[in-house]
Amino acid sequence: MPFRIYTKTGDTGETGLFGGSRVSKSHIRVDAYGTVDELNAFIGLLHDSLEEEAVRELLRQIQHRLFSIGAALASDPAQPMPADLWEADIQILENAMDAMDNQLPELKNFILPGGFPTVSLCHVCRTVCRRAERCAVALHEYEPAEALILQYLNRLSDYFFMLARYLGHLAGASEIVWTPRK
Repeated sequence: MPFRIYTKTGDTGETGLFGGSRVSKSHIRVDAYGTVDELNAFIGLLHDSLEEEAVRELLRQIQHRLFSIGAALASDPAQPMPADLWEADIQILENAMDAMDNQLPELKNFILPGGFPTVSLCHVCRTVCRRAERCAVALHEYEPAEALILQYLNRLSDYFFMLARYLGHLAGASEIVWTPRK
């Protein structure tokens, strides 16, 4: 039998977790994995907007890690499904940030999102990632989540900030410096 997209089992506001239990669609667990899914969709848009093959490859790897994180967050806490996530995945992000930072001018001001379409899209990814992190932390306070998930989401938002600066630099776009009202 083919896989069905609609099941009608969520019509009353509940959804099933991996493992079989059901929770409200407003449950923090659903918010957490739903926000990770939203982030993954924005990363797909960013990926498709870029020509830099090395960046595209890393974004695809990130999407795979996020899908695994989403599955782990969508699993029944009585039957947890660990995320396919290693400490090396965090190191990959840190190495990428360090490599980009070595090519950028020193950051001396707060900067605003914008200046070039892919820069803006990186900032959308960064802010959605921060929201996913907040949701995962809230879930962790309610039902323990894997520490690596929290660390990865934290580092990933930093990565998107650095990627925004880097892509702007490659495009020759000036950073928009925040200037407070006098």
